[in-house]
Amino acid sequence: MVLVLSDADVGDLLDLESLAPVVERALVKQGAGEVERPDRPHYPVGTGLDSADSLGEGLVMPAYVHGESYFATKLVSVHADNPDRGLPTIHAQIVLADARTGEPVSFMDGSRITNARTGCIGGLAARELAVDPIRLGVLGAGAQARWQTRAIAALANVERVAVYSPSDSRHDCVADLRDHGIDATAVESPGAAVEDANVVVTATTSAEPVFPAEALQPGTLVVAVGAYNAEMQELEPAVFDRAARVFADVPEEVAGIGDIVASSIGERDLIPFADVLAGTAGRDSDEEILVVESVGTAVLDVAAASTVYDAARDAGVGTEQSL
Repeated sequence: MVLVLSDADVGDLLDLESLAPVVERALVKQGAGEVERPDRPHYPVGTGLDSADSLGEGLVMPAYVHGESYFATKLVSVHADNPDRGLPTIHAQIVLADARTGEPVSFMDGSRITNARTGCIGGLAARELAVDPIRLGVLGAGAQARWQTRAIAALANVERVAVYSPSDSRHDCVADLRDHGIDATAVESPGAAVEDANVVVTATTSAEPVFPAEALQPGTLVVAVGAYNAEMQELEPAVFDRAARVFADVPEEVAGIGDIVASSIGERDLIPFADVLAGTAGRDSDEEILVVESVGTAVLDVAAASTVYDAARDAGVGTEQSL
């Protein structure tokens, strides 16, 4: 029997405060090489349906953390035009299997897990690297912008939040954040979101930089989570020119995204974010500009999904289904 967990089931079982240490442990294990994380293929989908252009992208993300009871494969789709259809940009499903026998144990909606575990990277980065109190500038207004903000507020001291998006979705984002008890305001330009911030989050699907590098103040932490391939770029090269250090959740993959390809740095310049969590790297002064780049890793998916599955078993949540 396979336990099927809907998005609502996952939502009942998952909270950011308890997920953050799970994400932290998984990143440290990844930094120590104690994981299996095969290359994740991503490929265009929808080509030939409406035109010769693709409509979105599919990704396959498998992983296993040494010593854990389960391994997982996540199936993801990214369709940048979905908000115009009233749909989420990202859809994801996770298949969890027993590491001893290979038997499938759960099939669960992975969208909330993806958003929450990615949000935790921003939250952990702010906890470890930001100057307190946090004045947060957010570029983007979709699901990930909201989860990043919520996770940072859950793990660090956030004084205020400014949100910019070129669409009116920034107002919906602010309303949602206020519903979660976060003091947020919609602003009219990227510069207005960044110029008074000491933590800047970029959570977009942009192919070009989303804020002017000169707007960054000394001491700012930049957390960039949107770009995951060479065609996507959120940060100007000048951001890296000004940065004292650049951290990456998966340095070898971050080296191939548009942010880095357009800059003068490469993989050798990227410090594993796991080193920050292990206490061997971090901030040296309050004046330094630091960057954390995240492309996501299936190691976090299997860690989070395993936690959700065990919680579902304990709480009697979900639907048993025979395959």
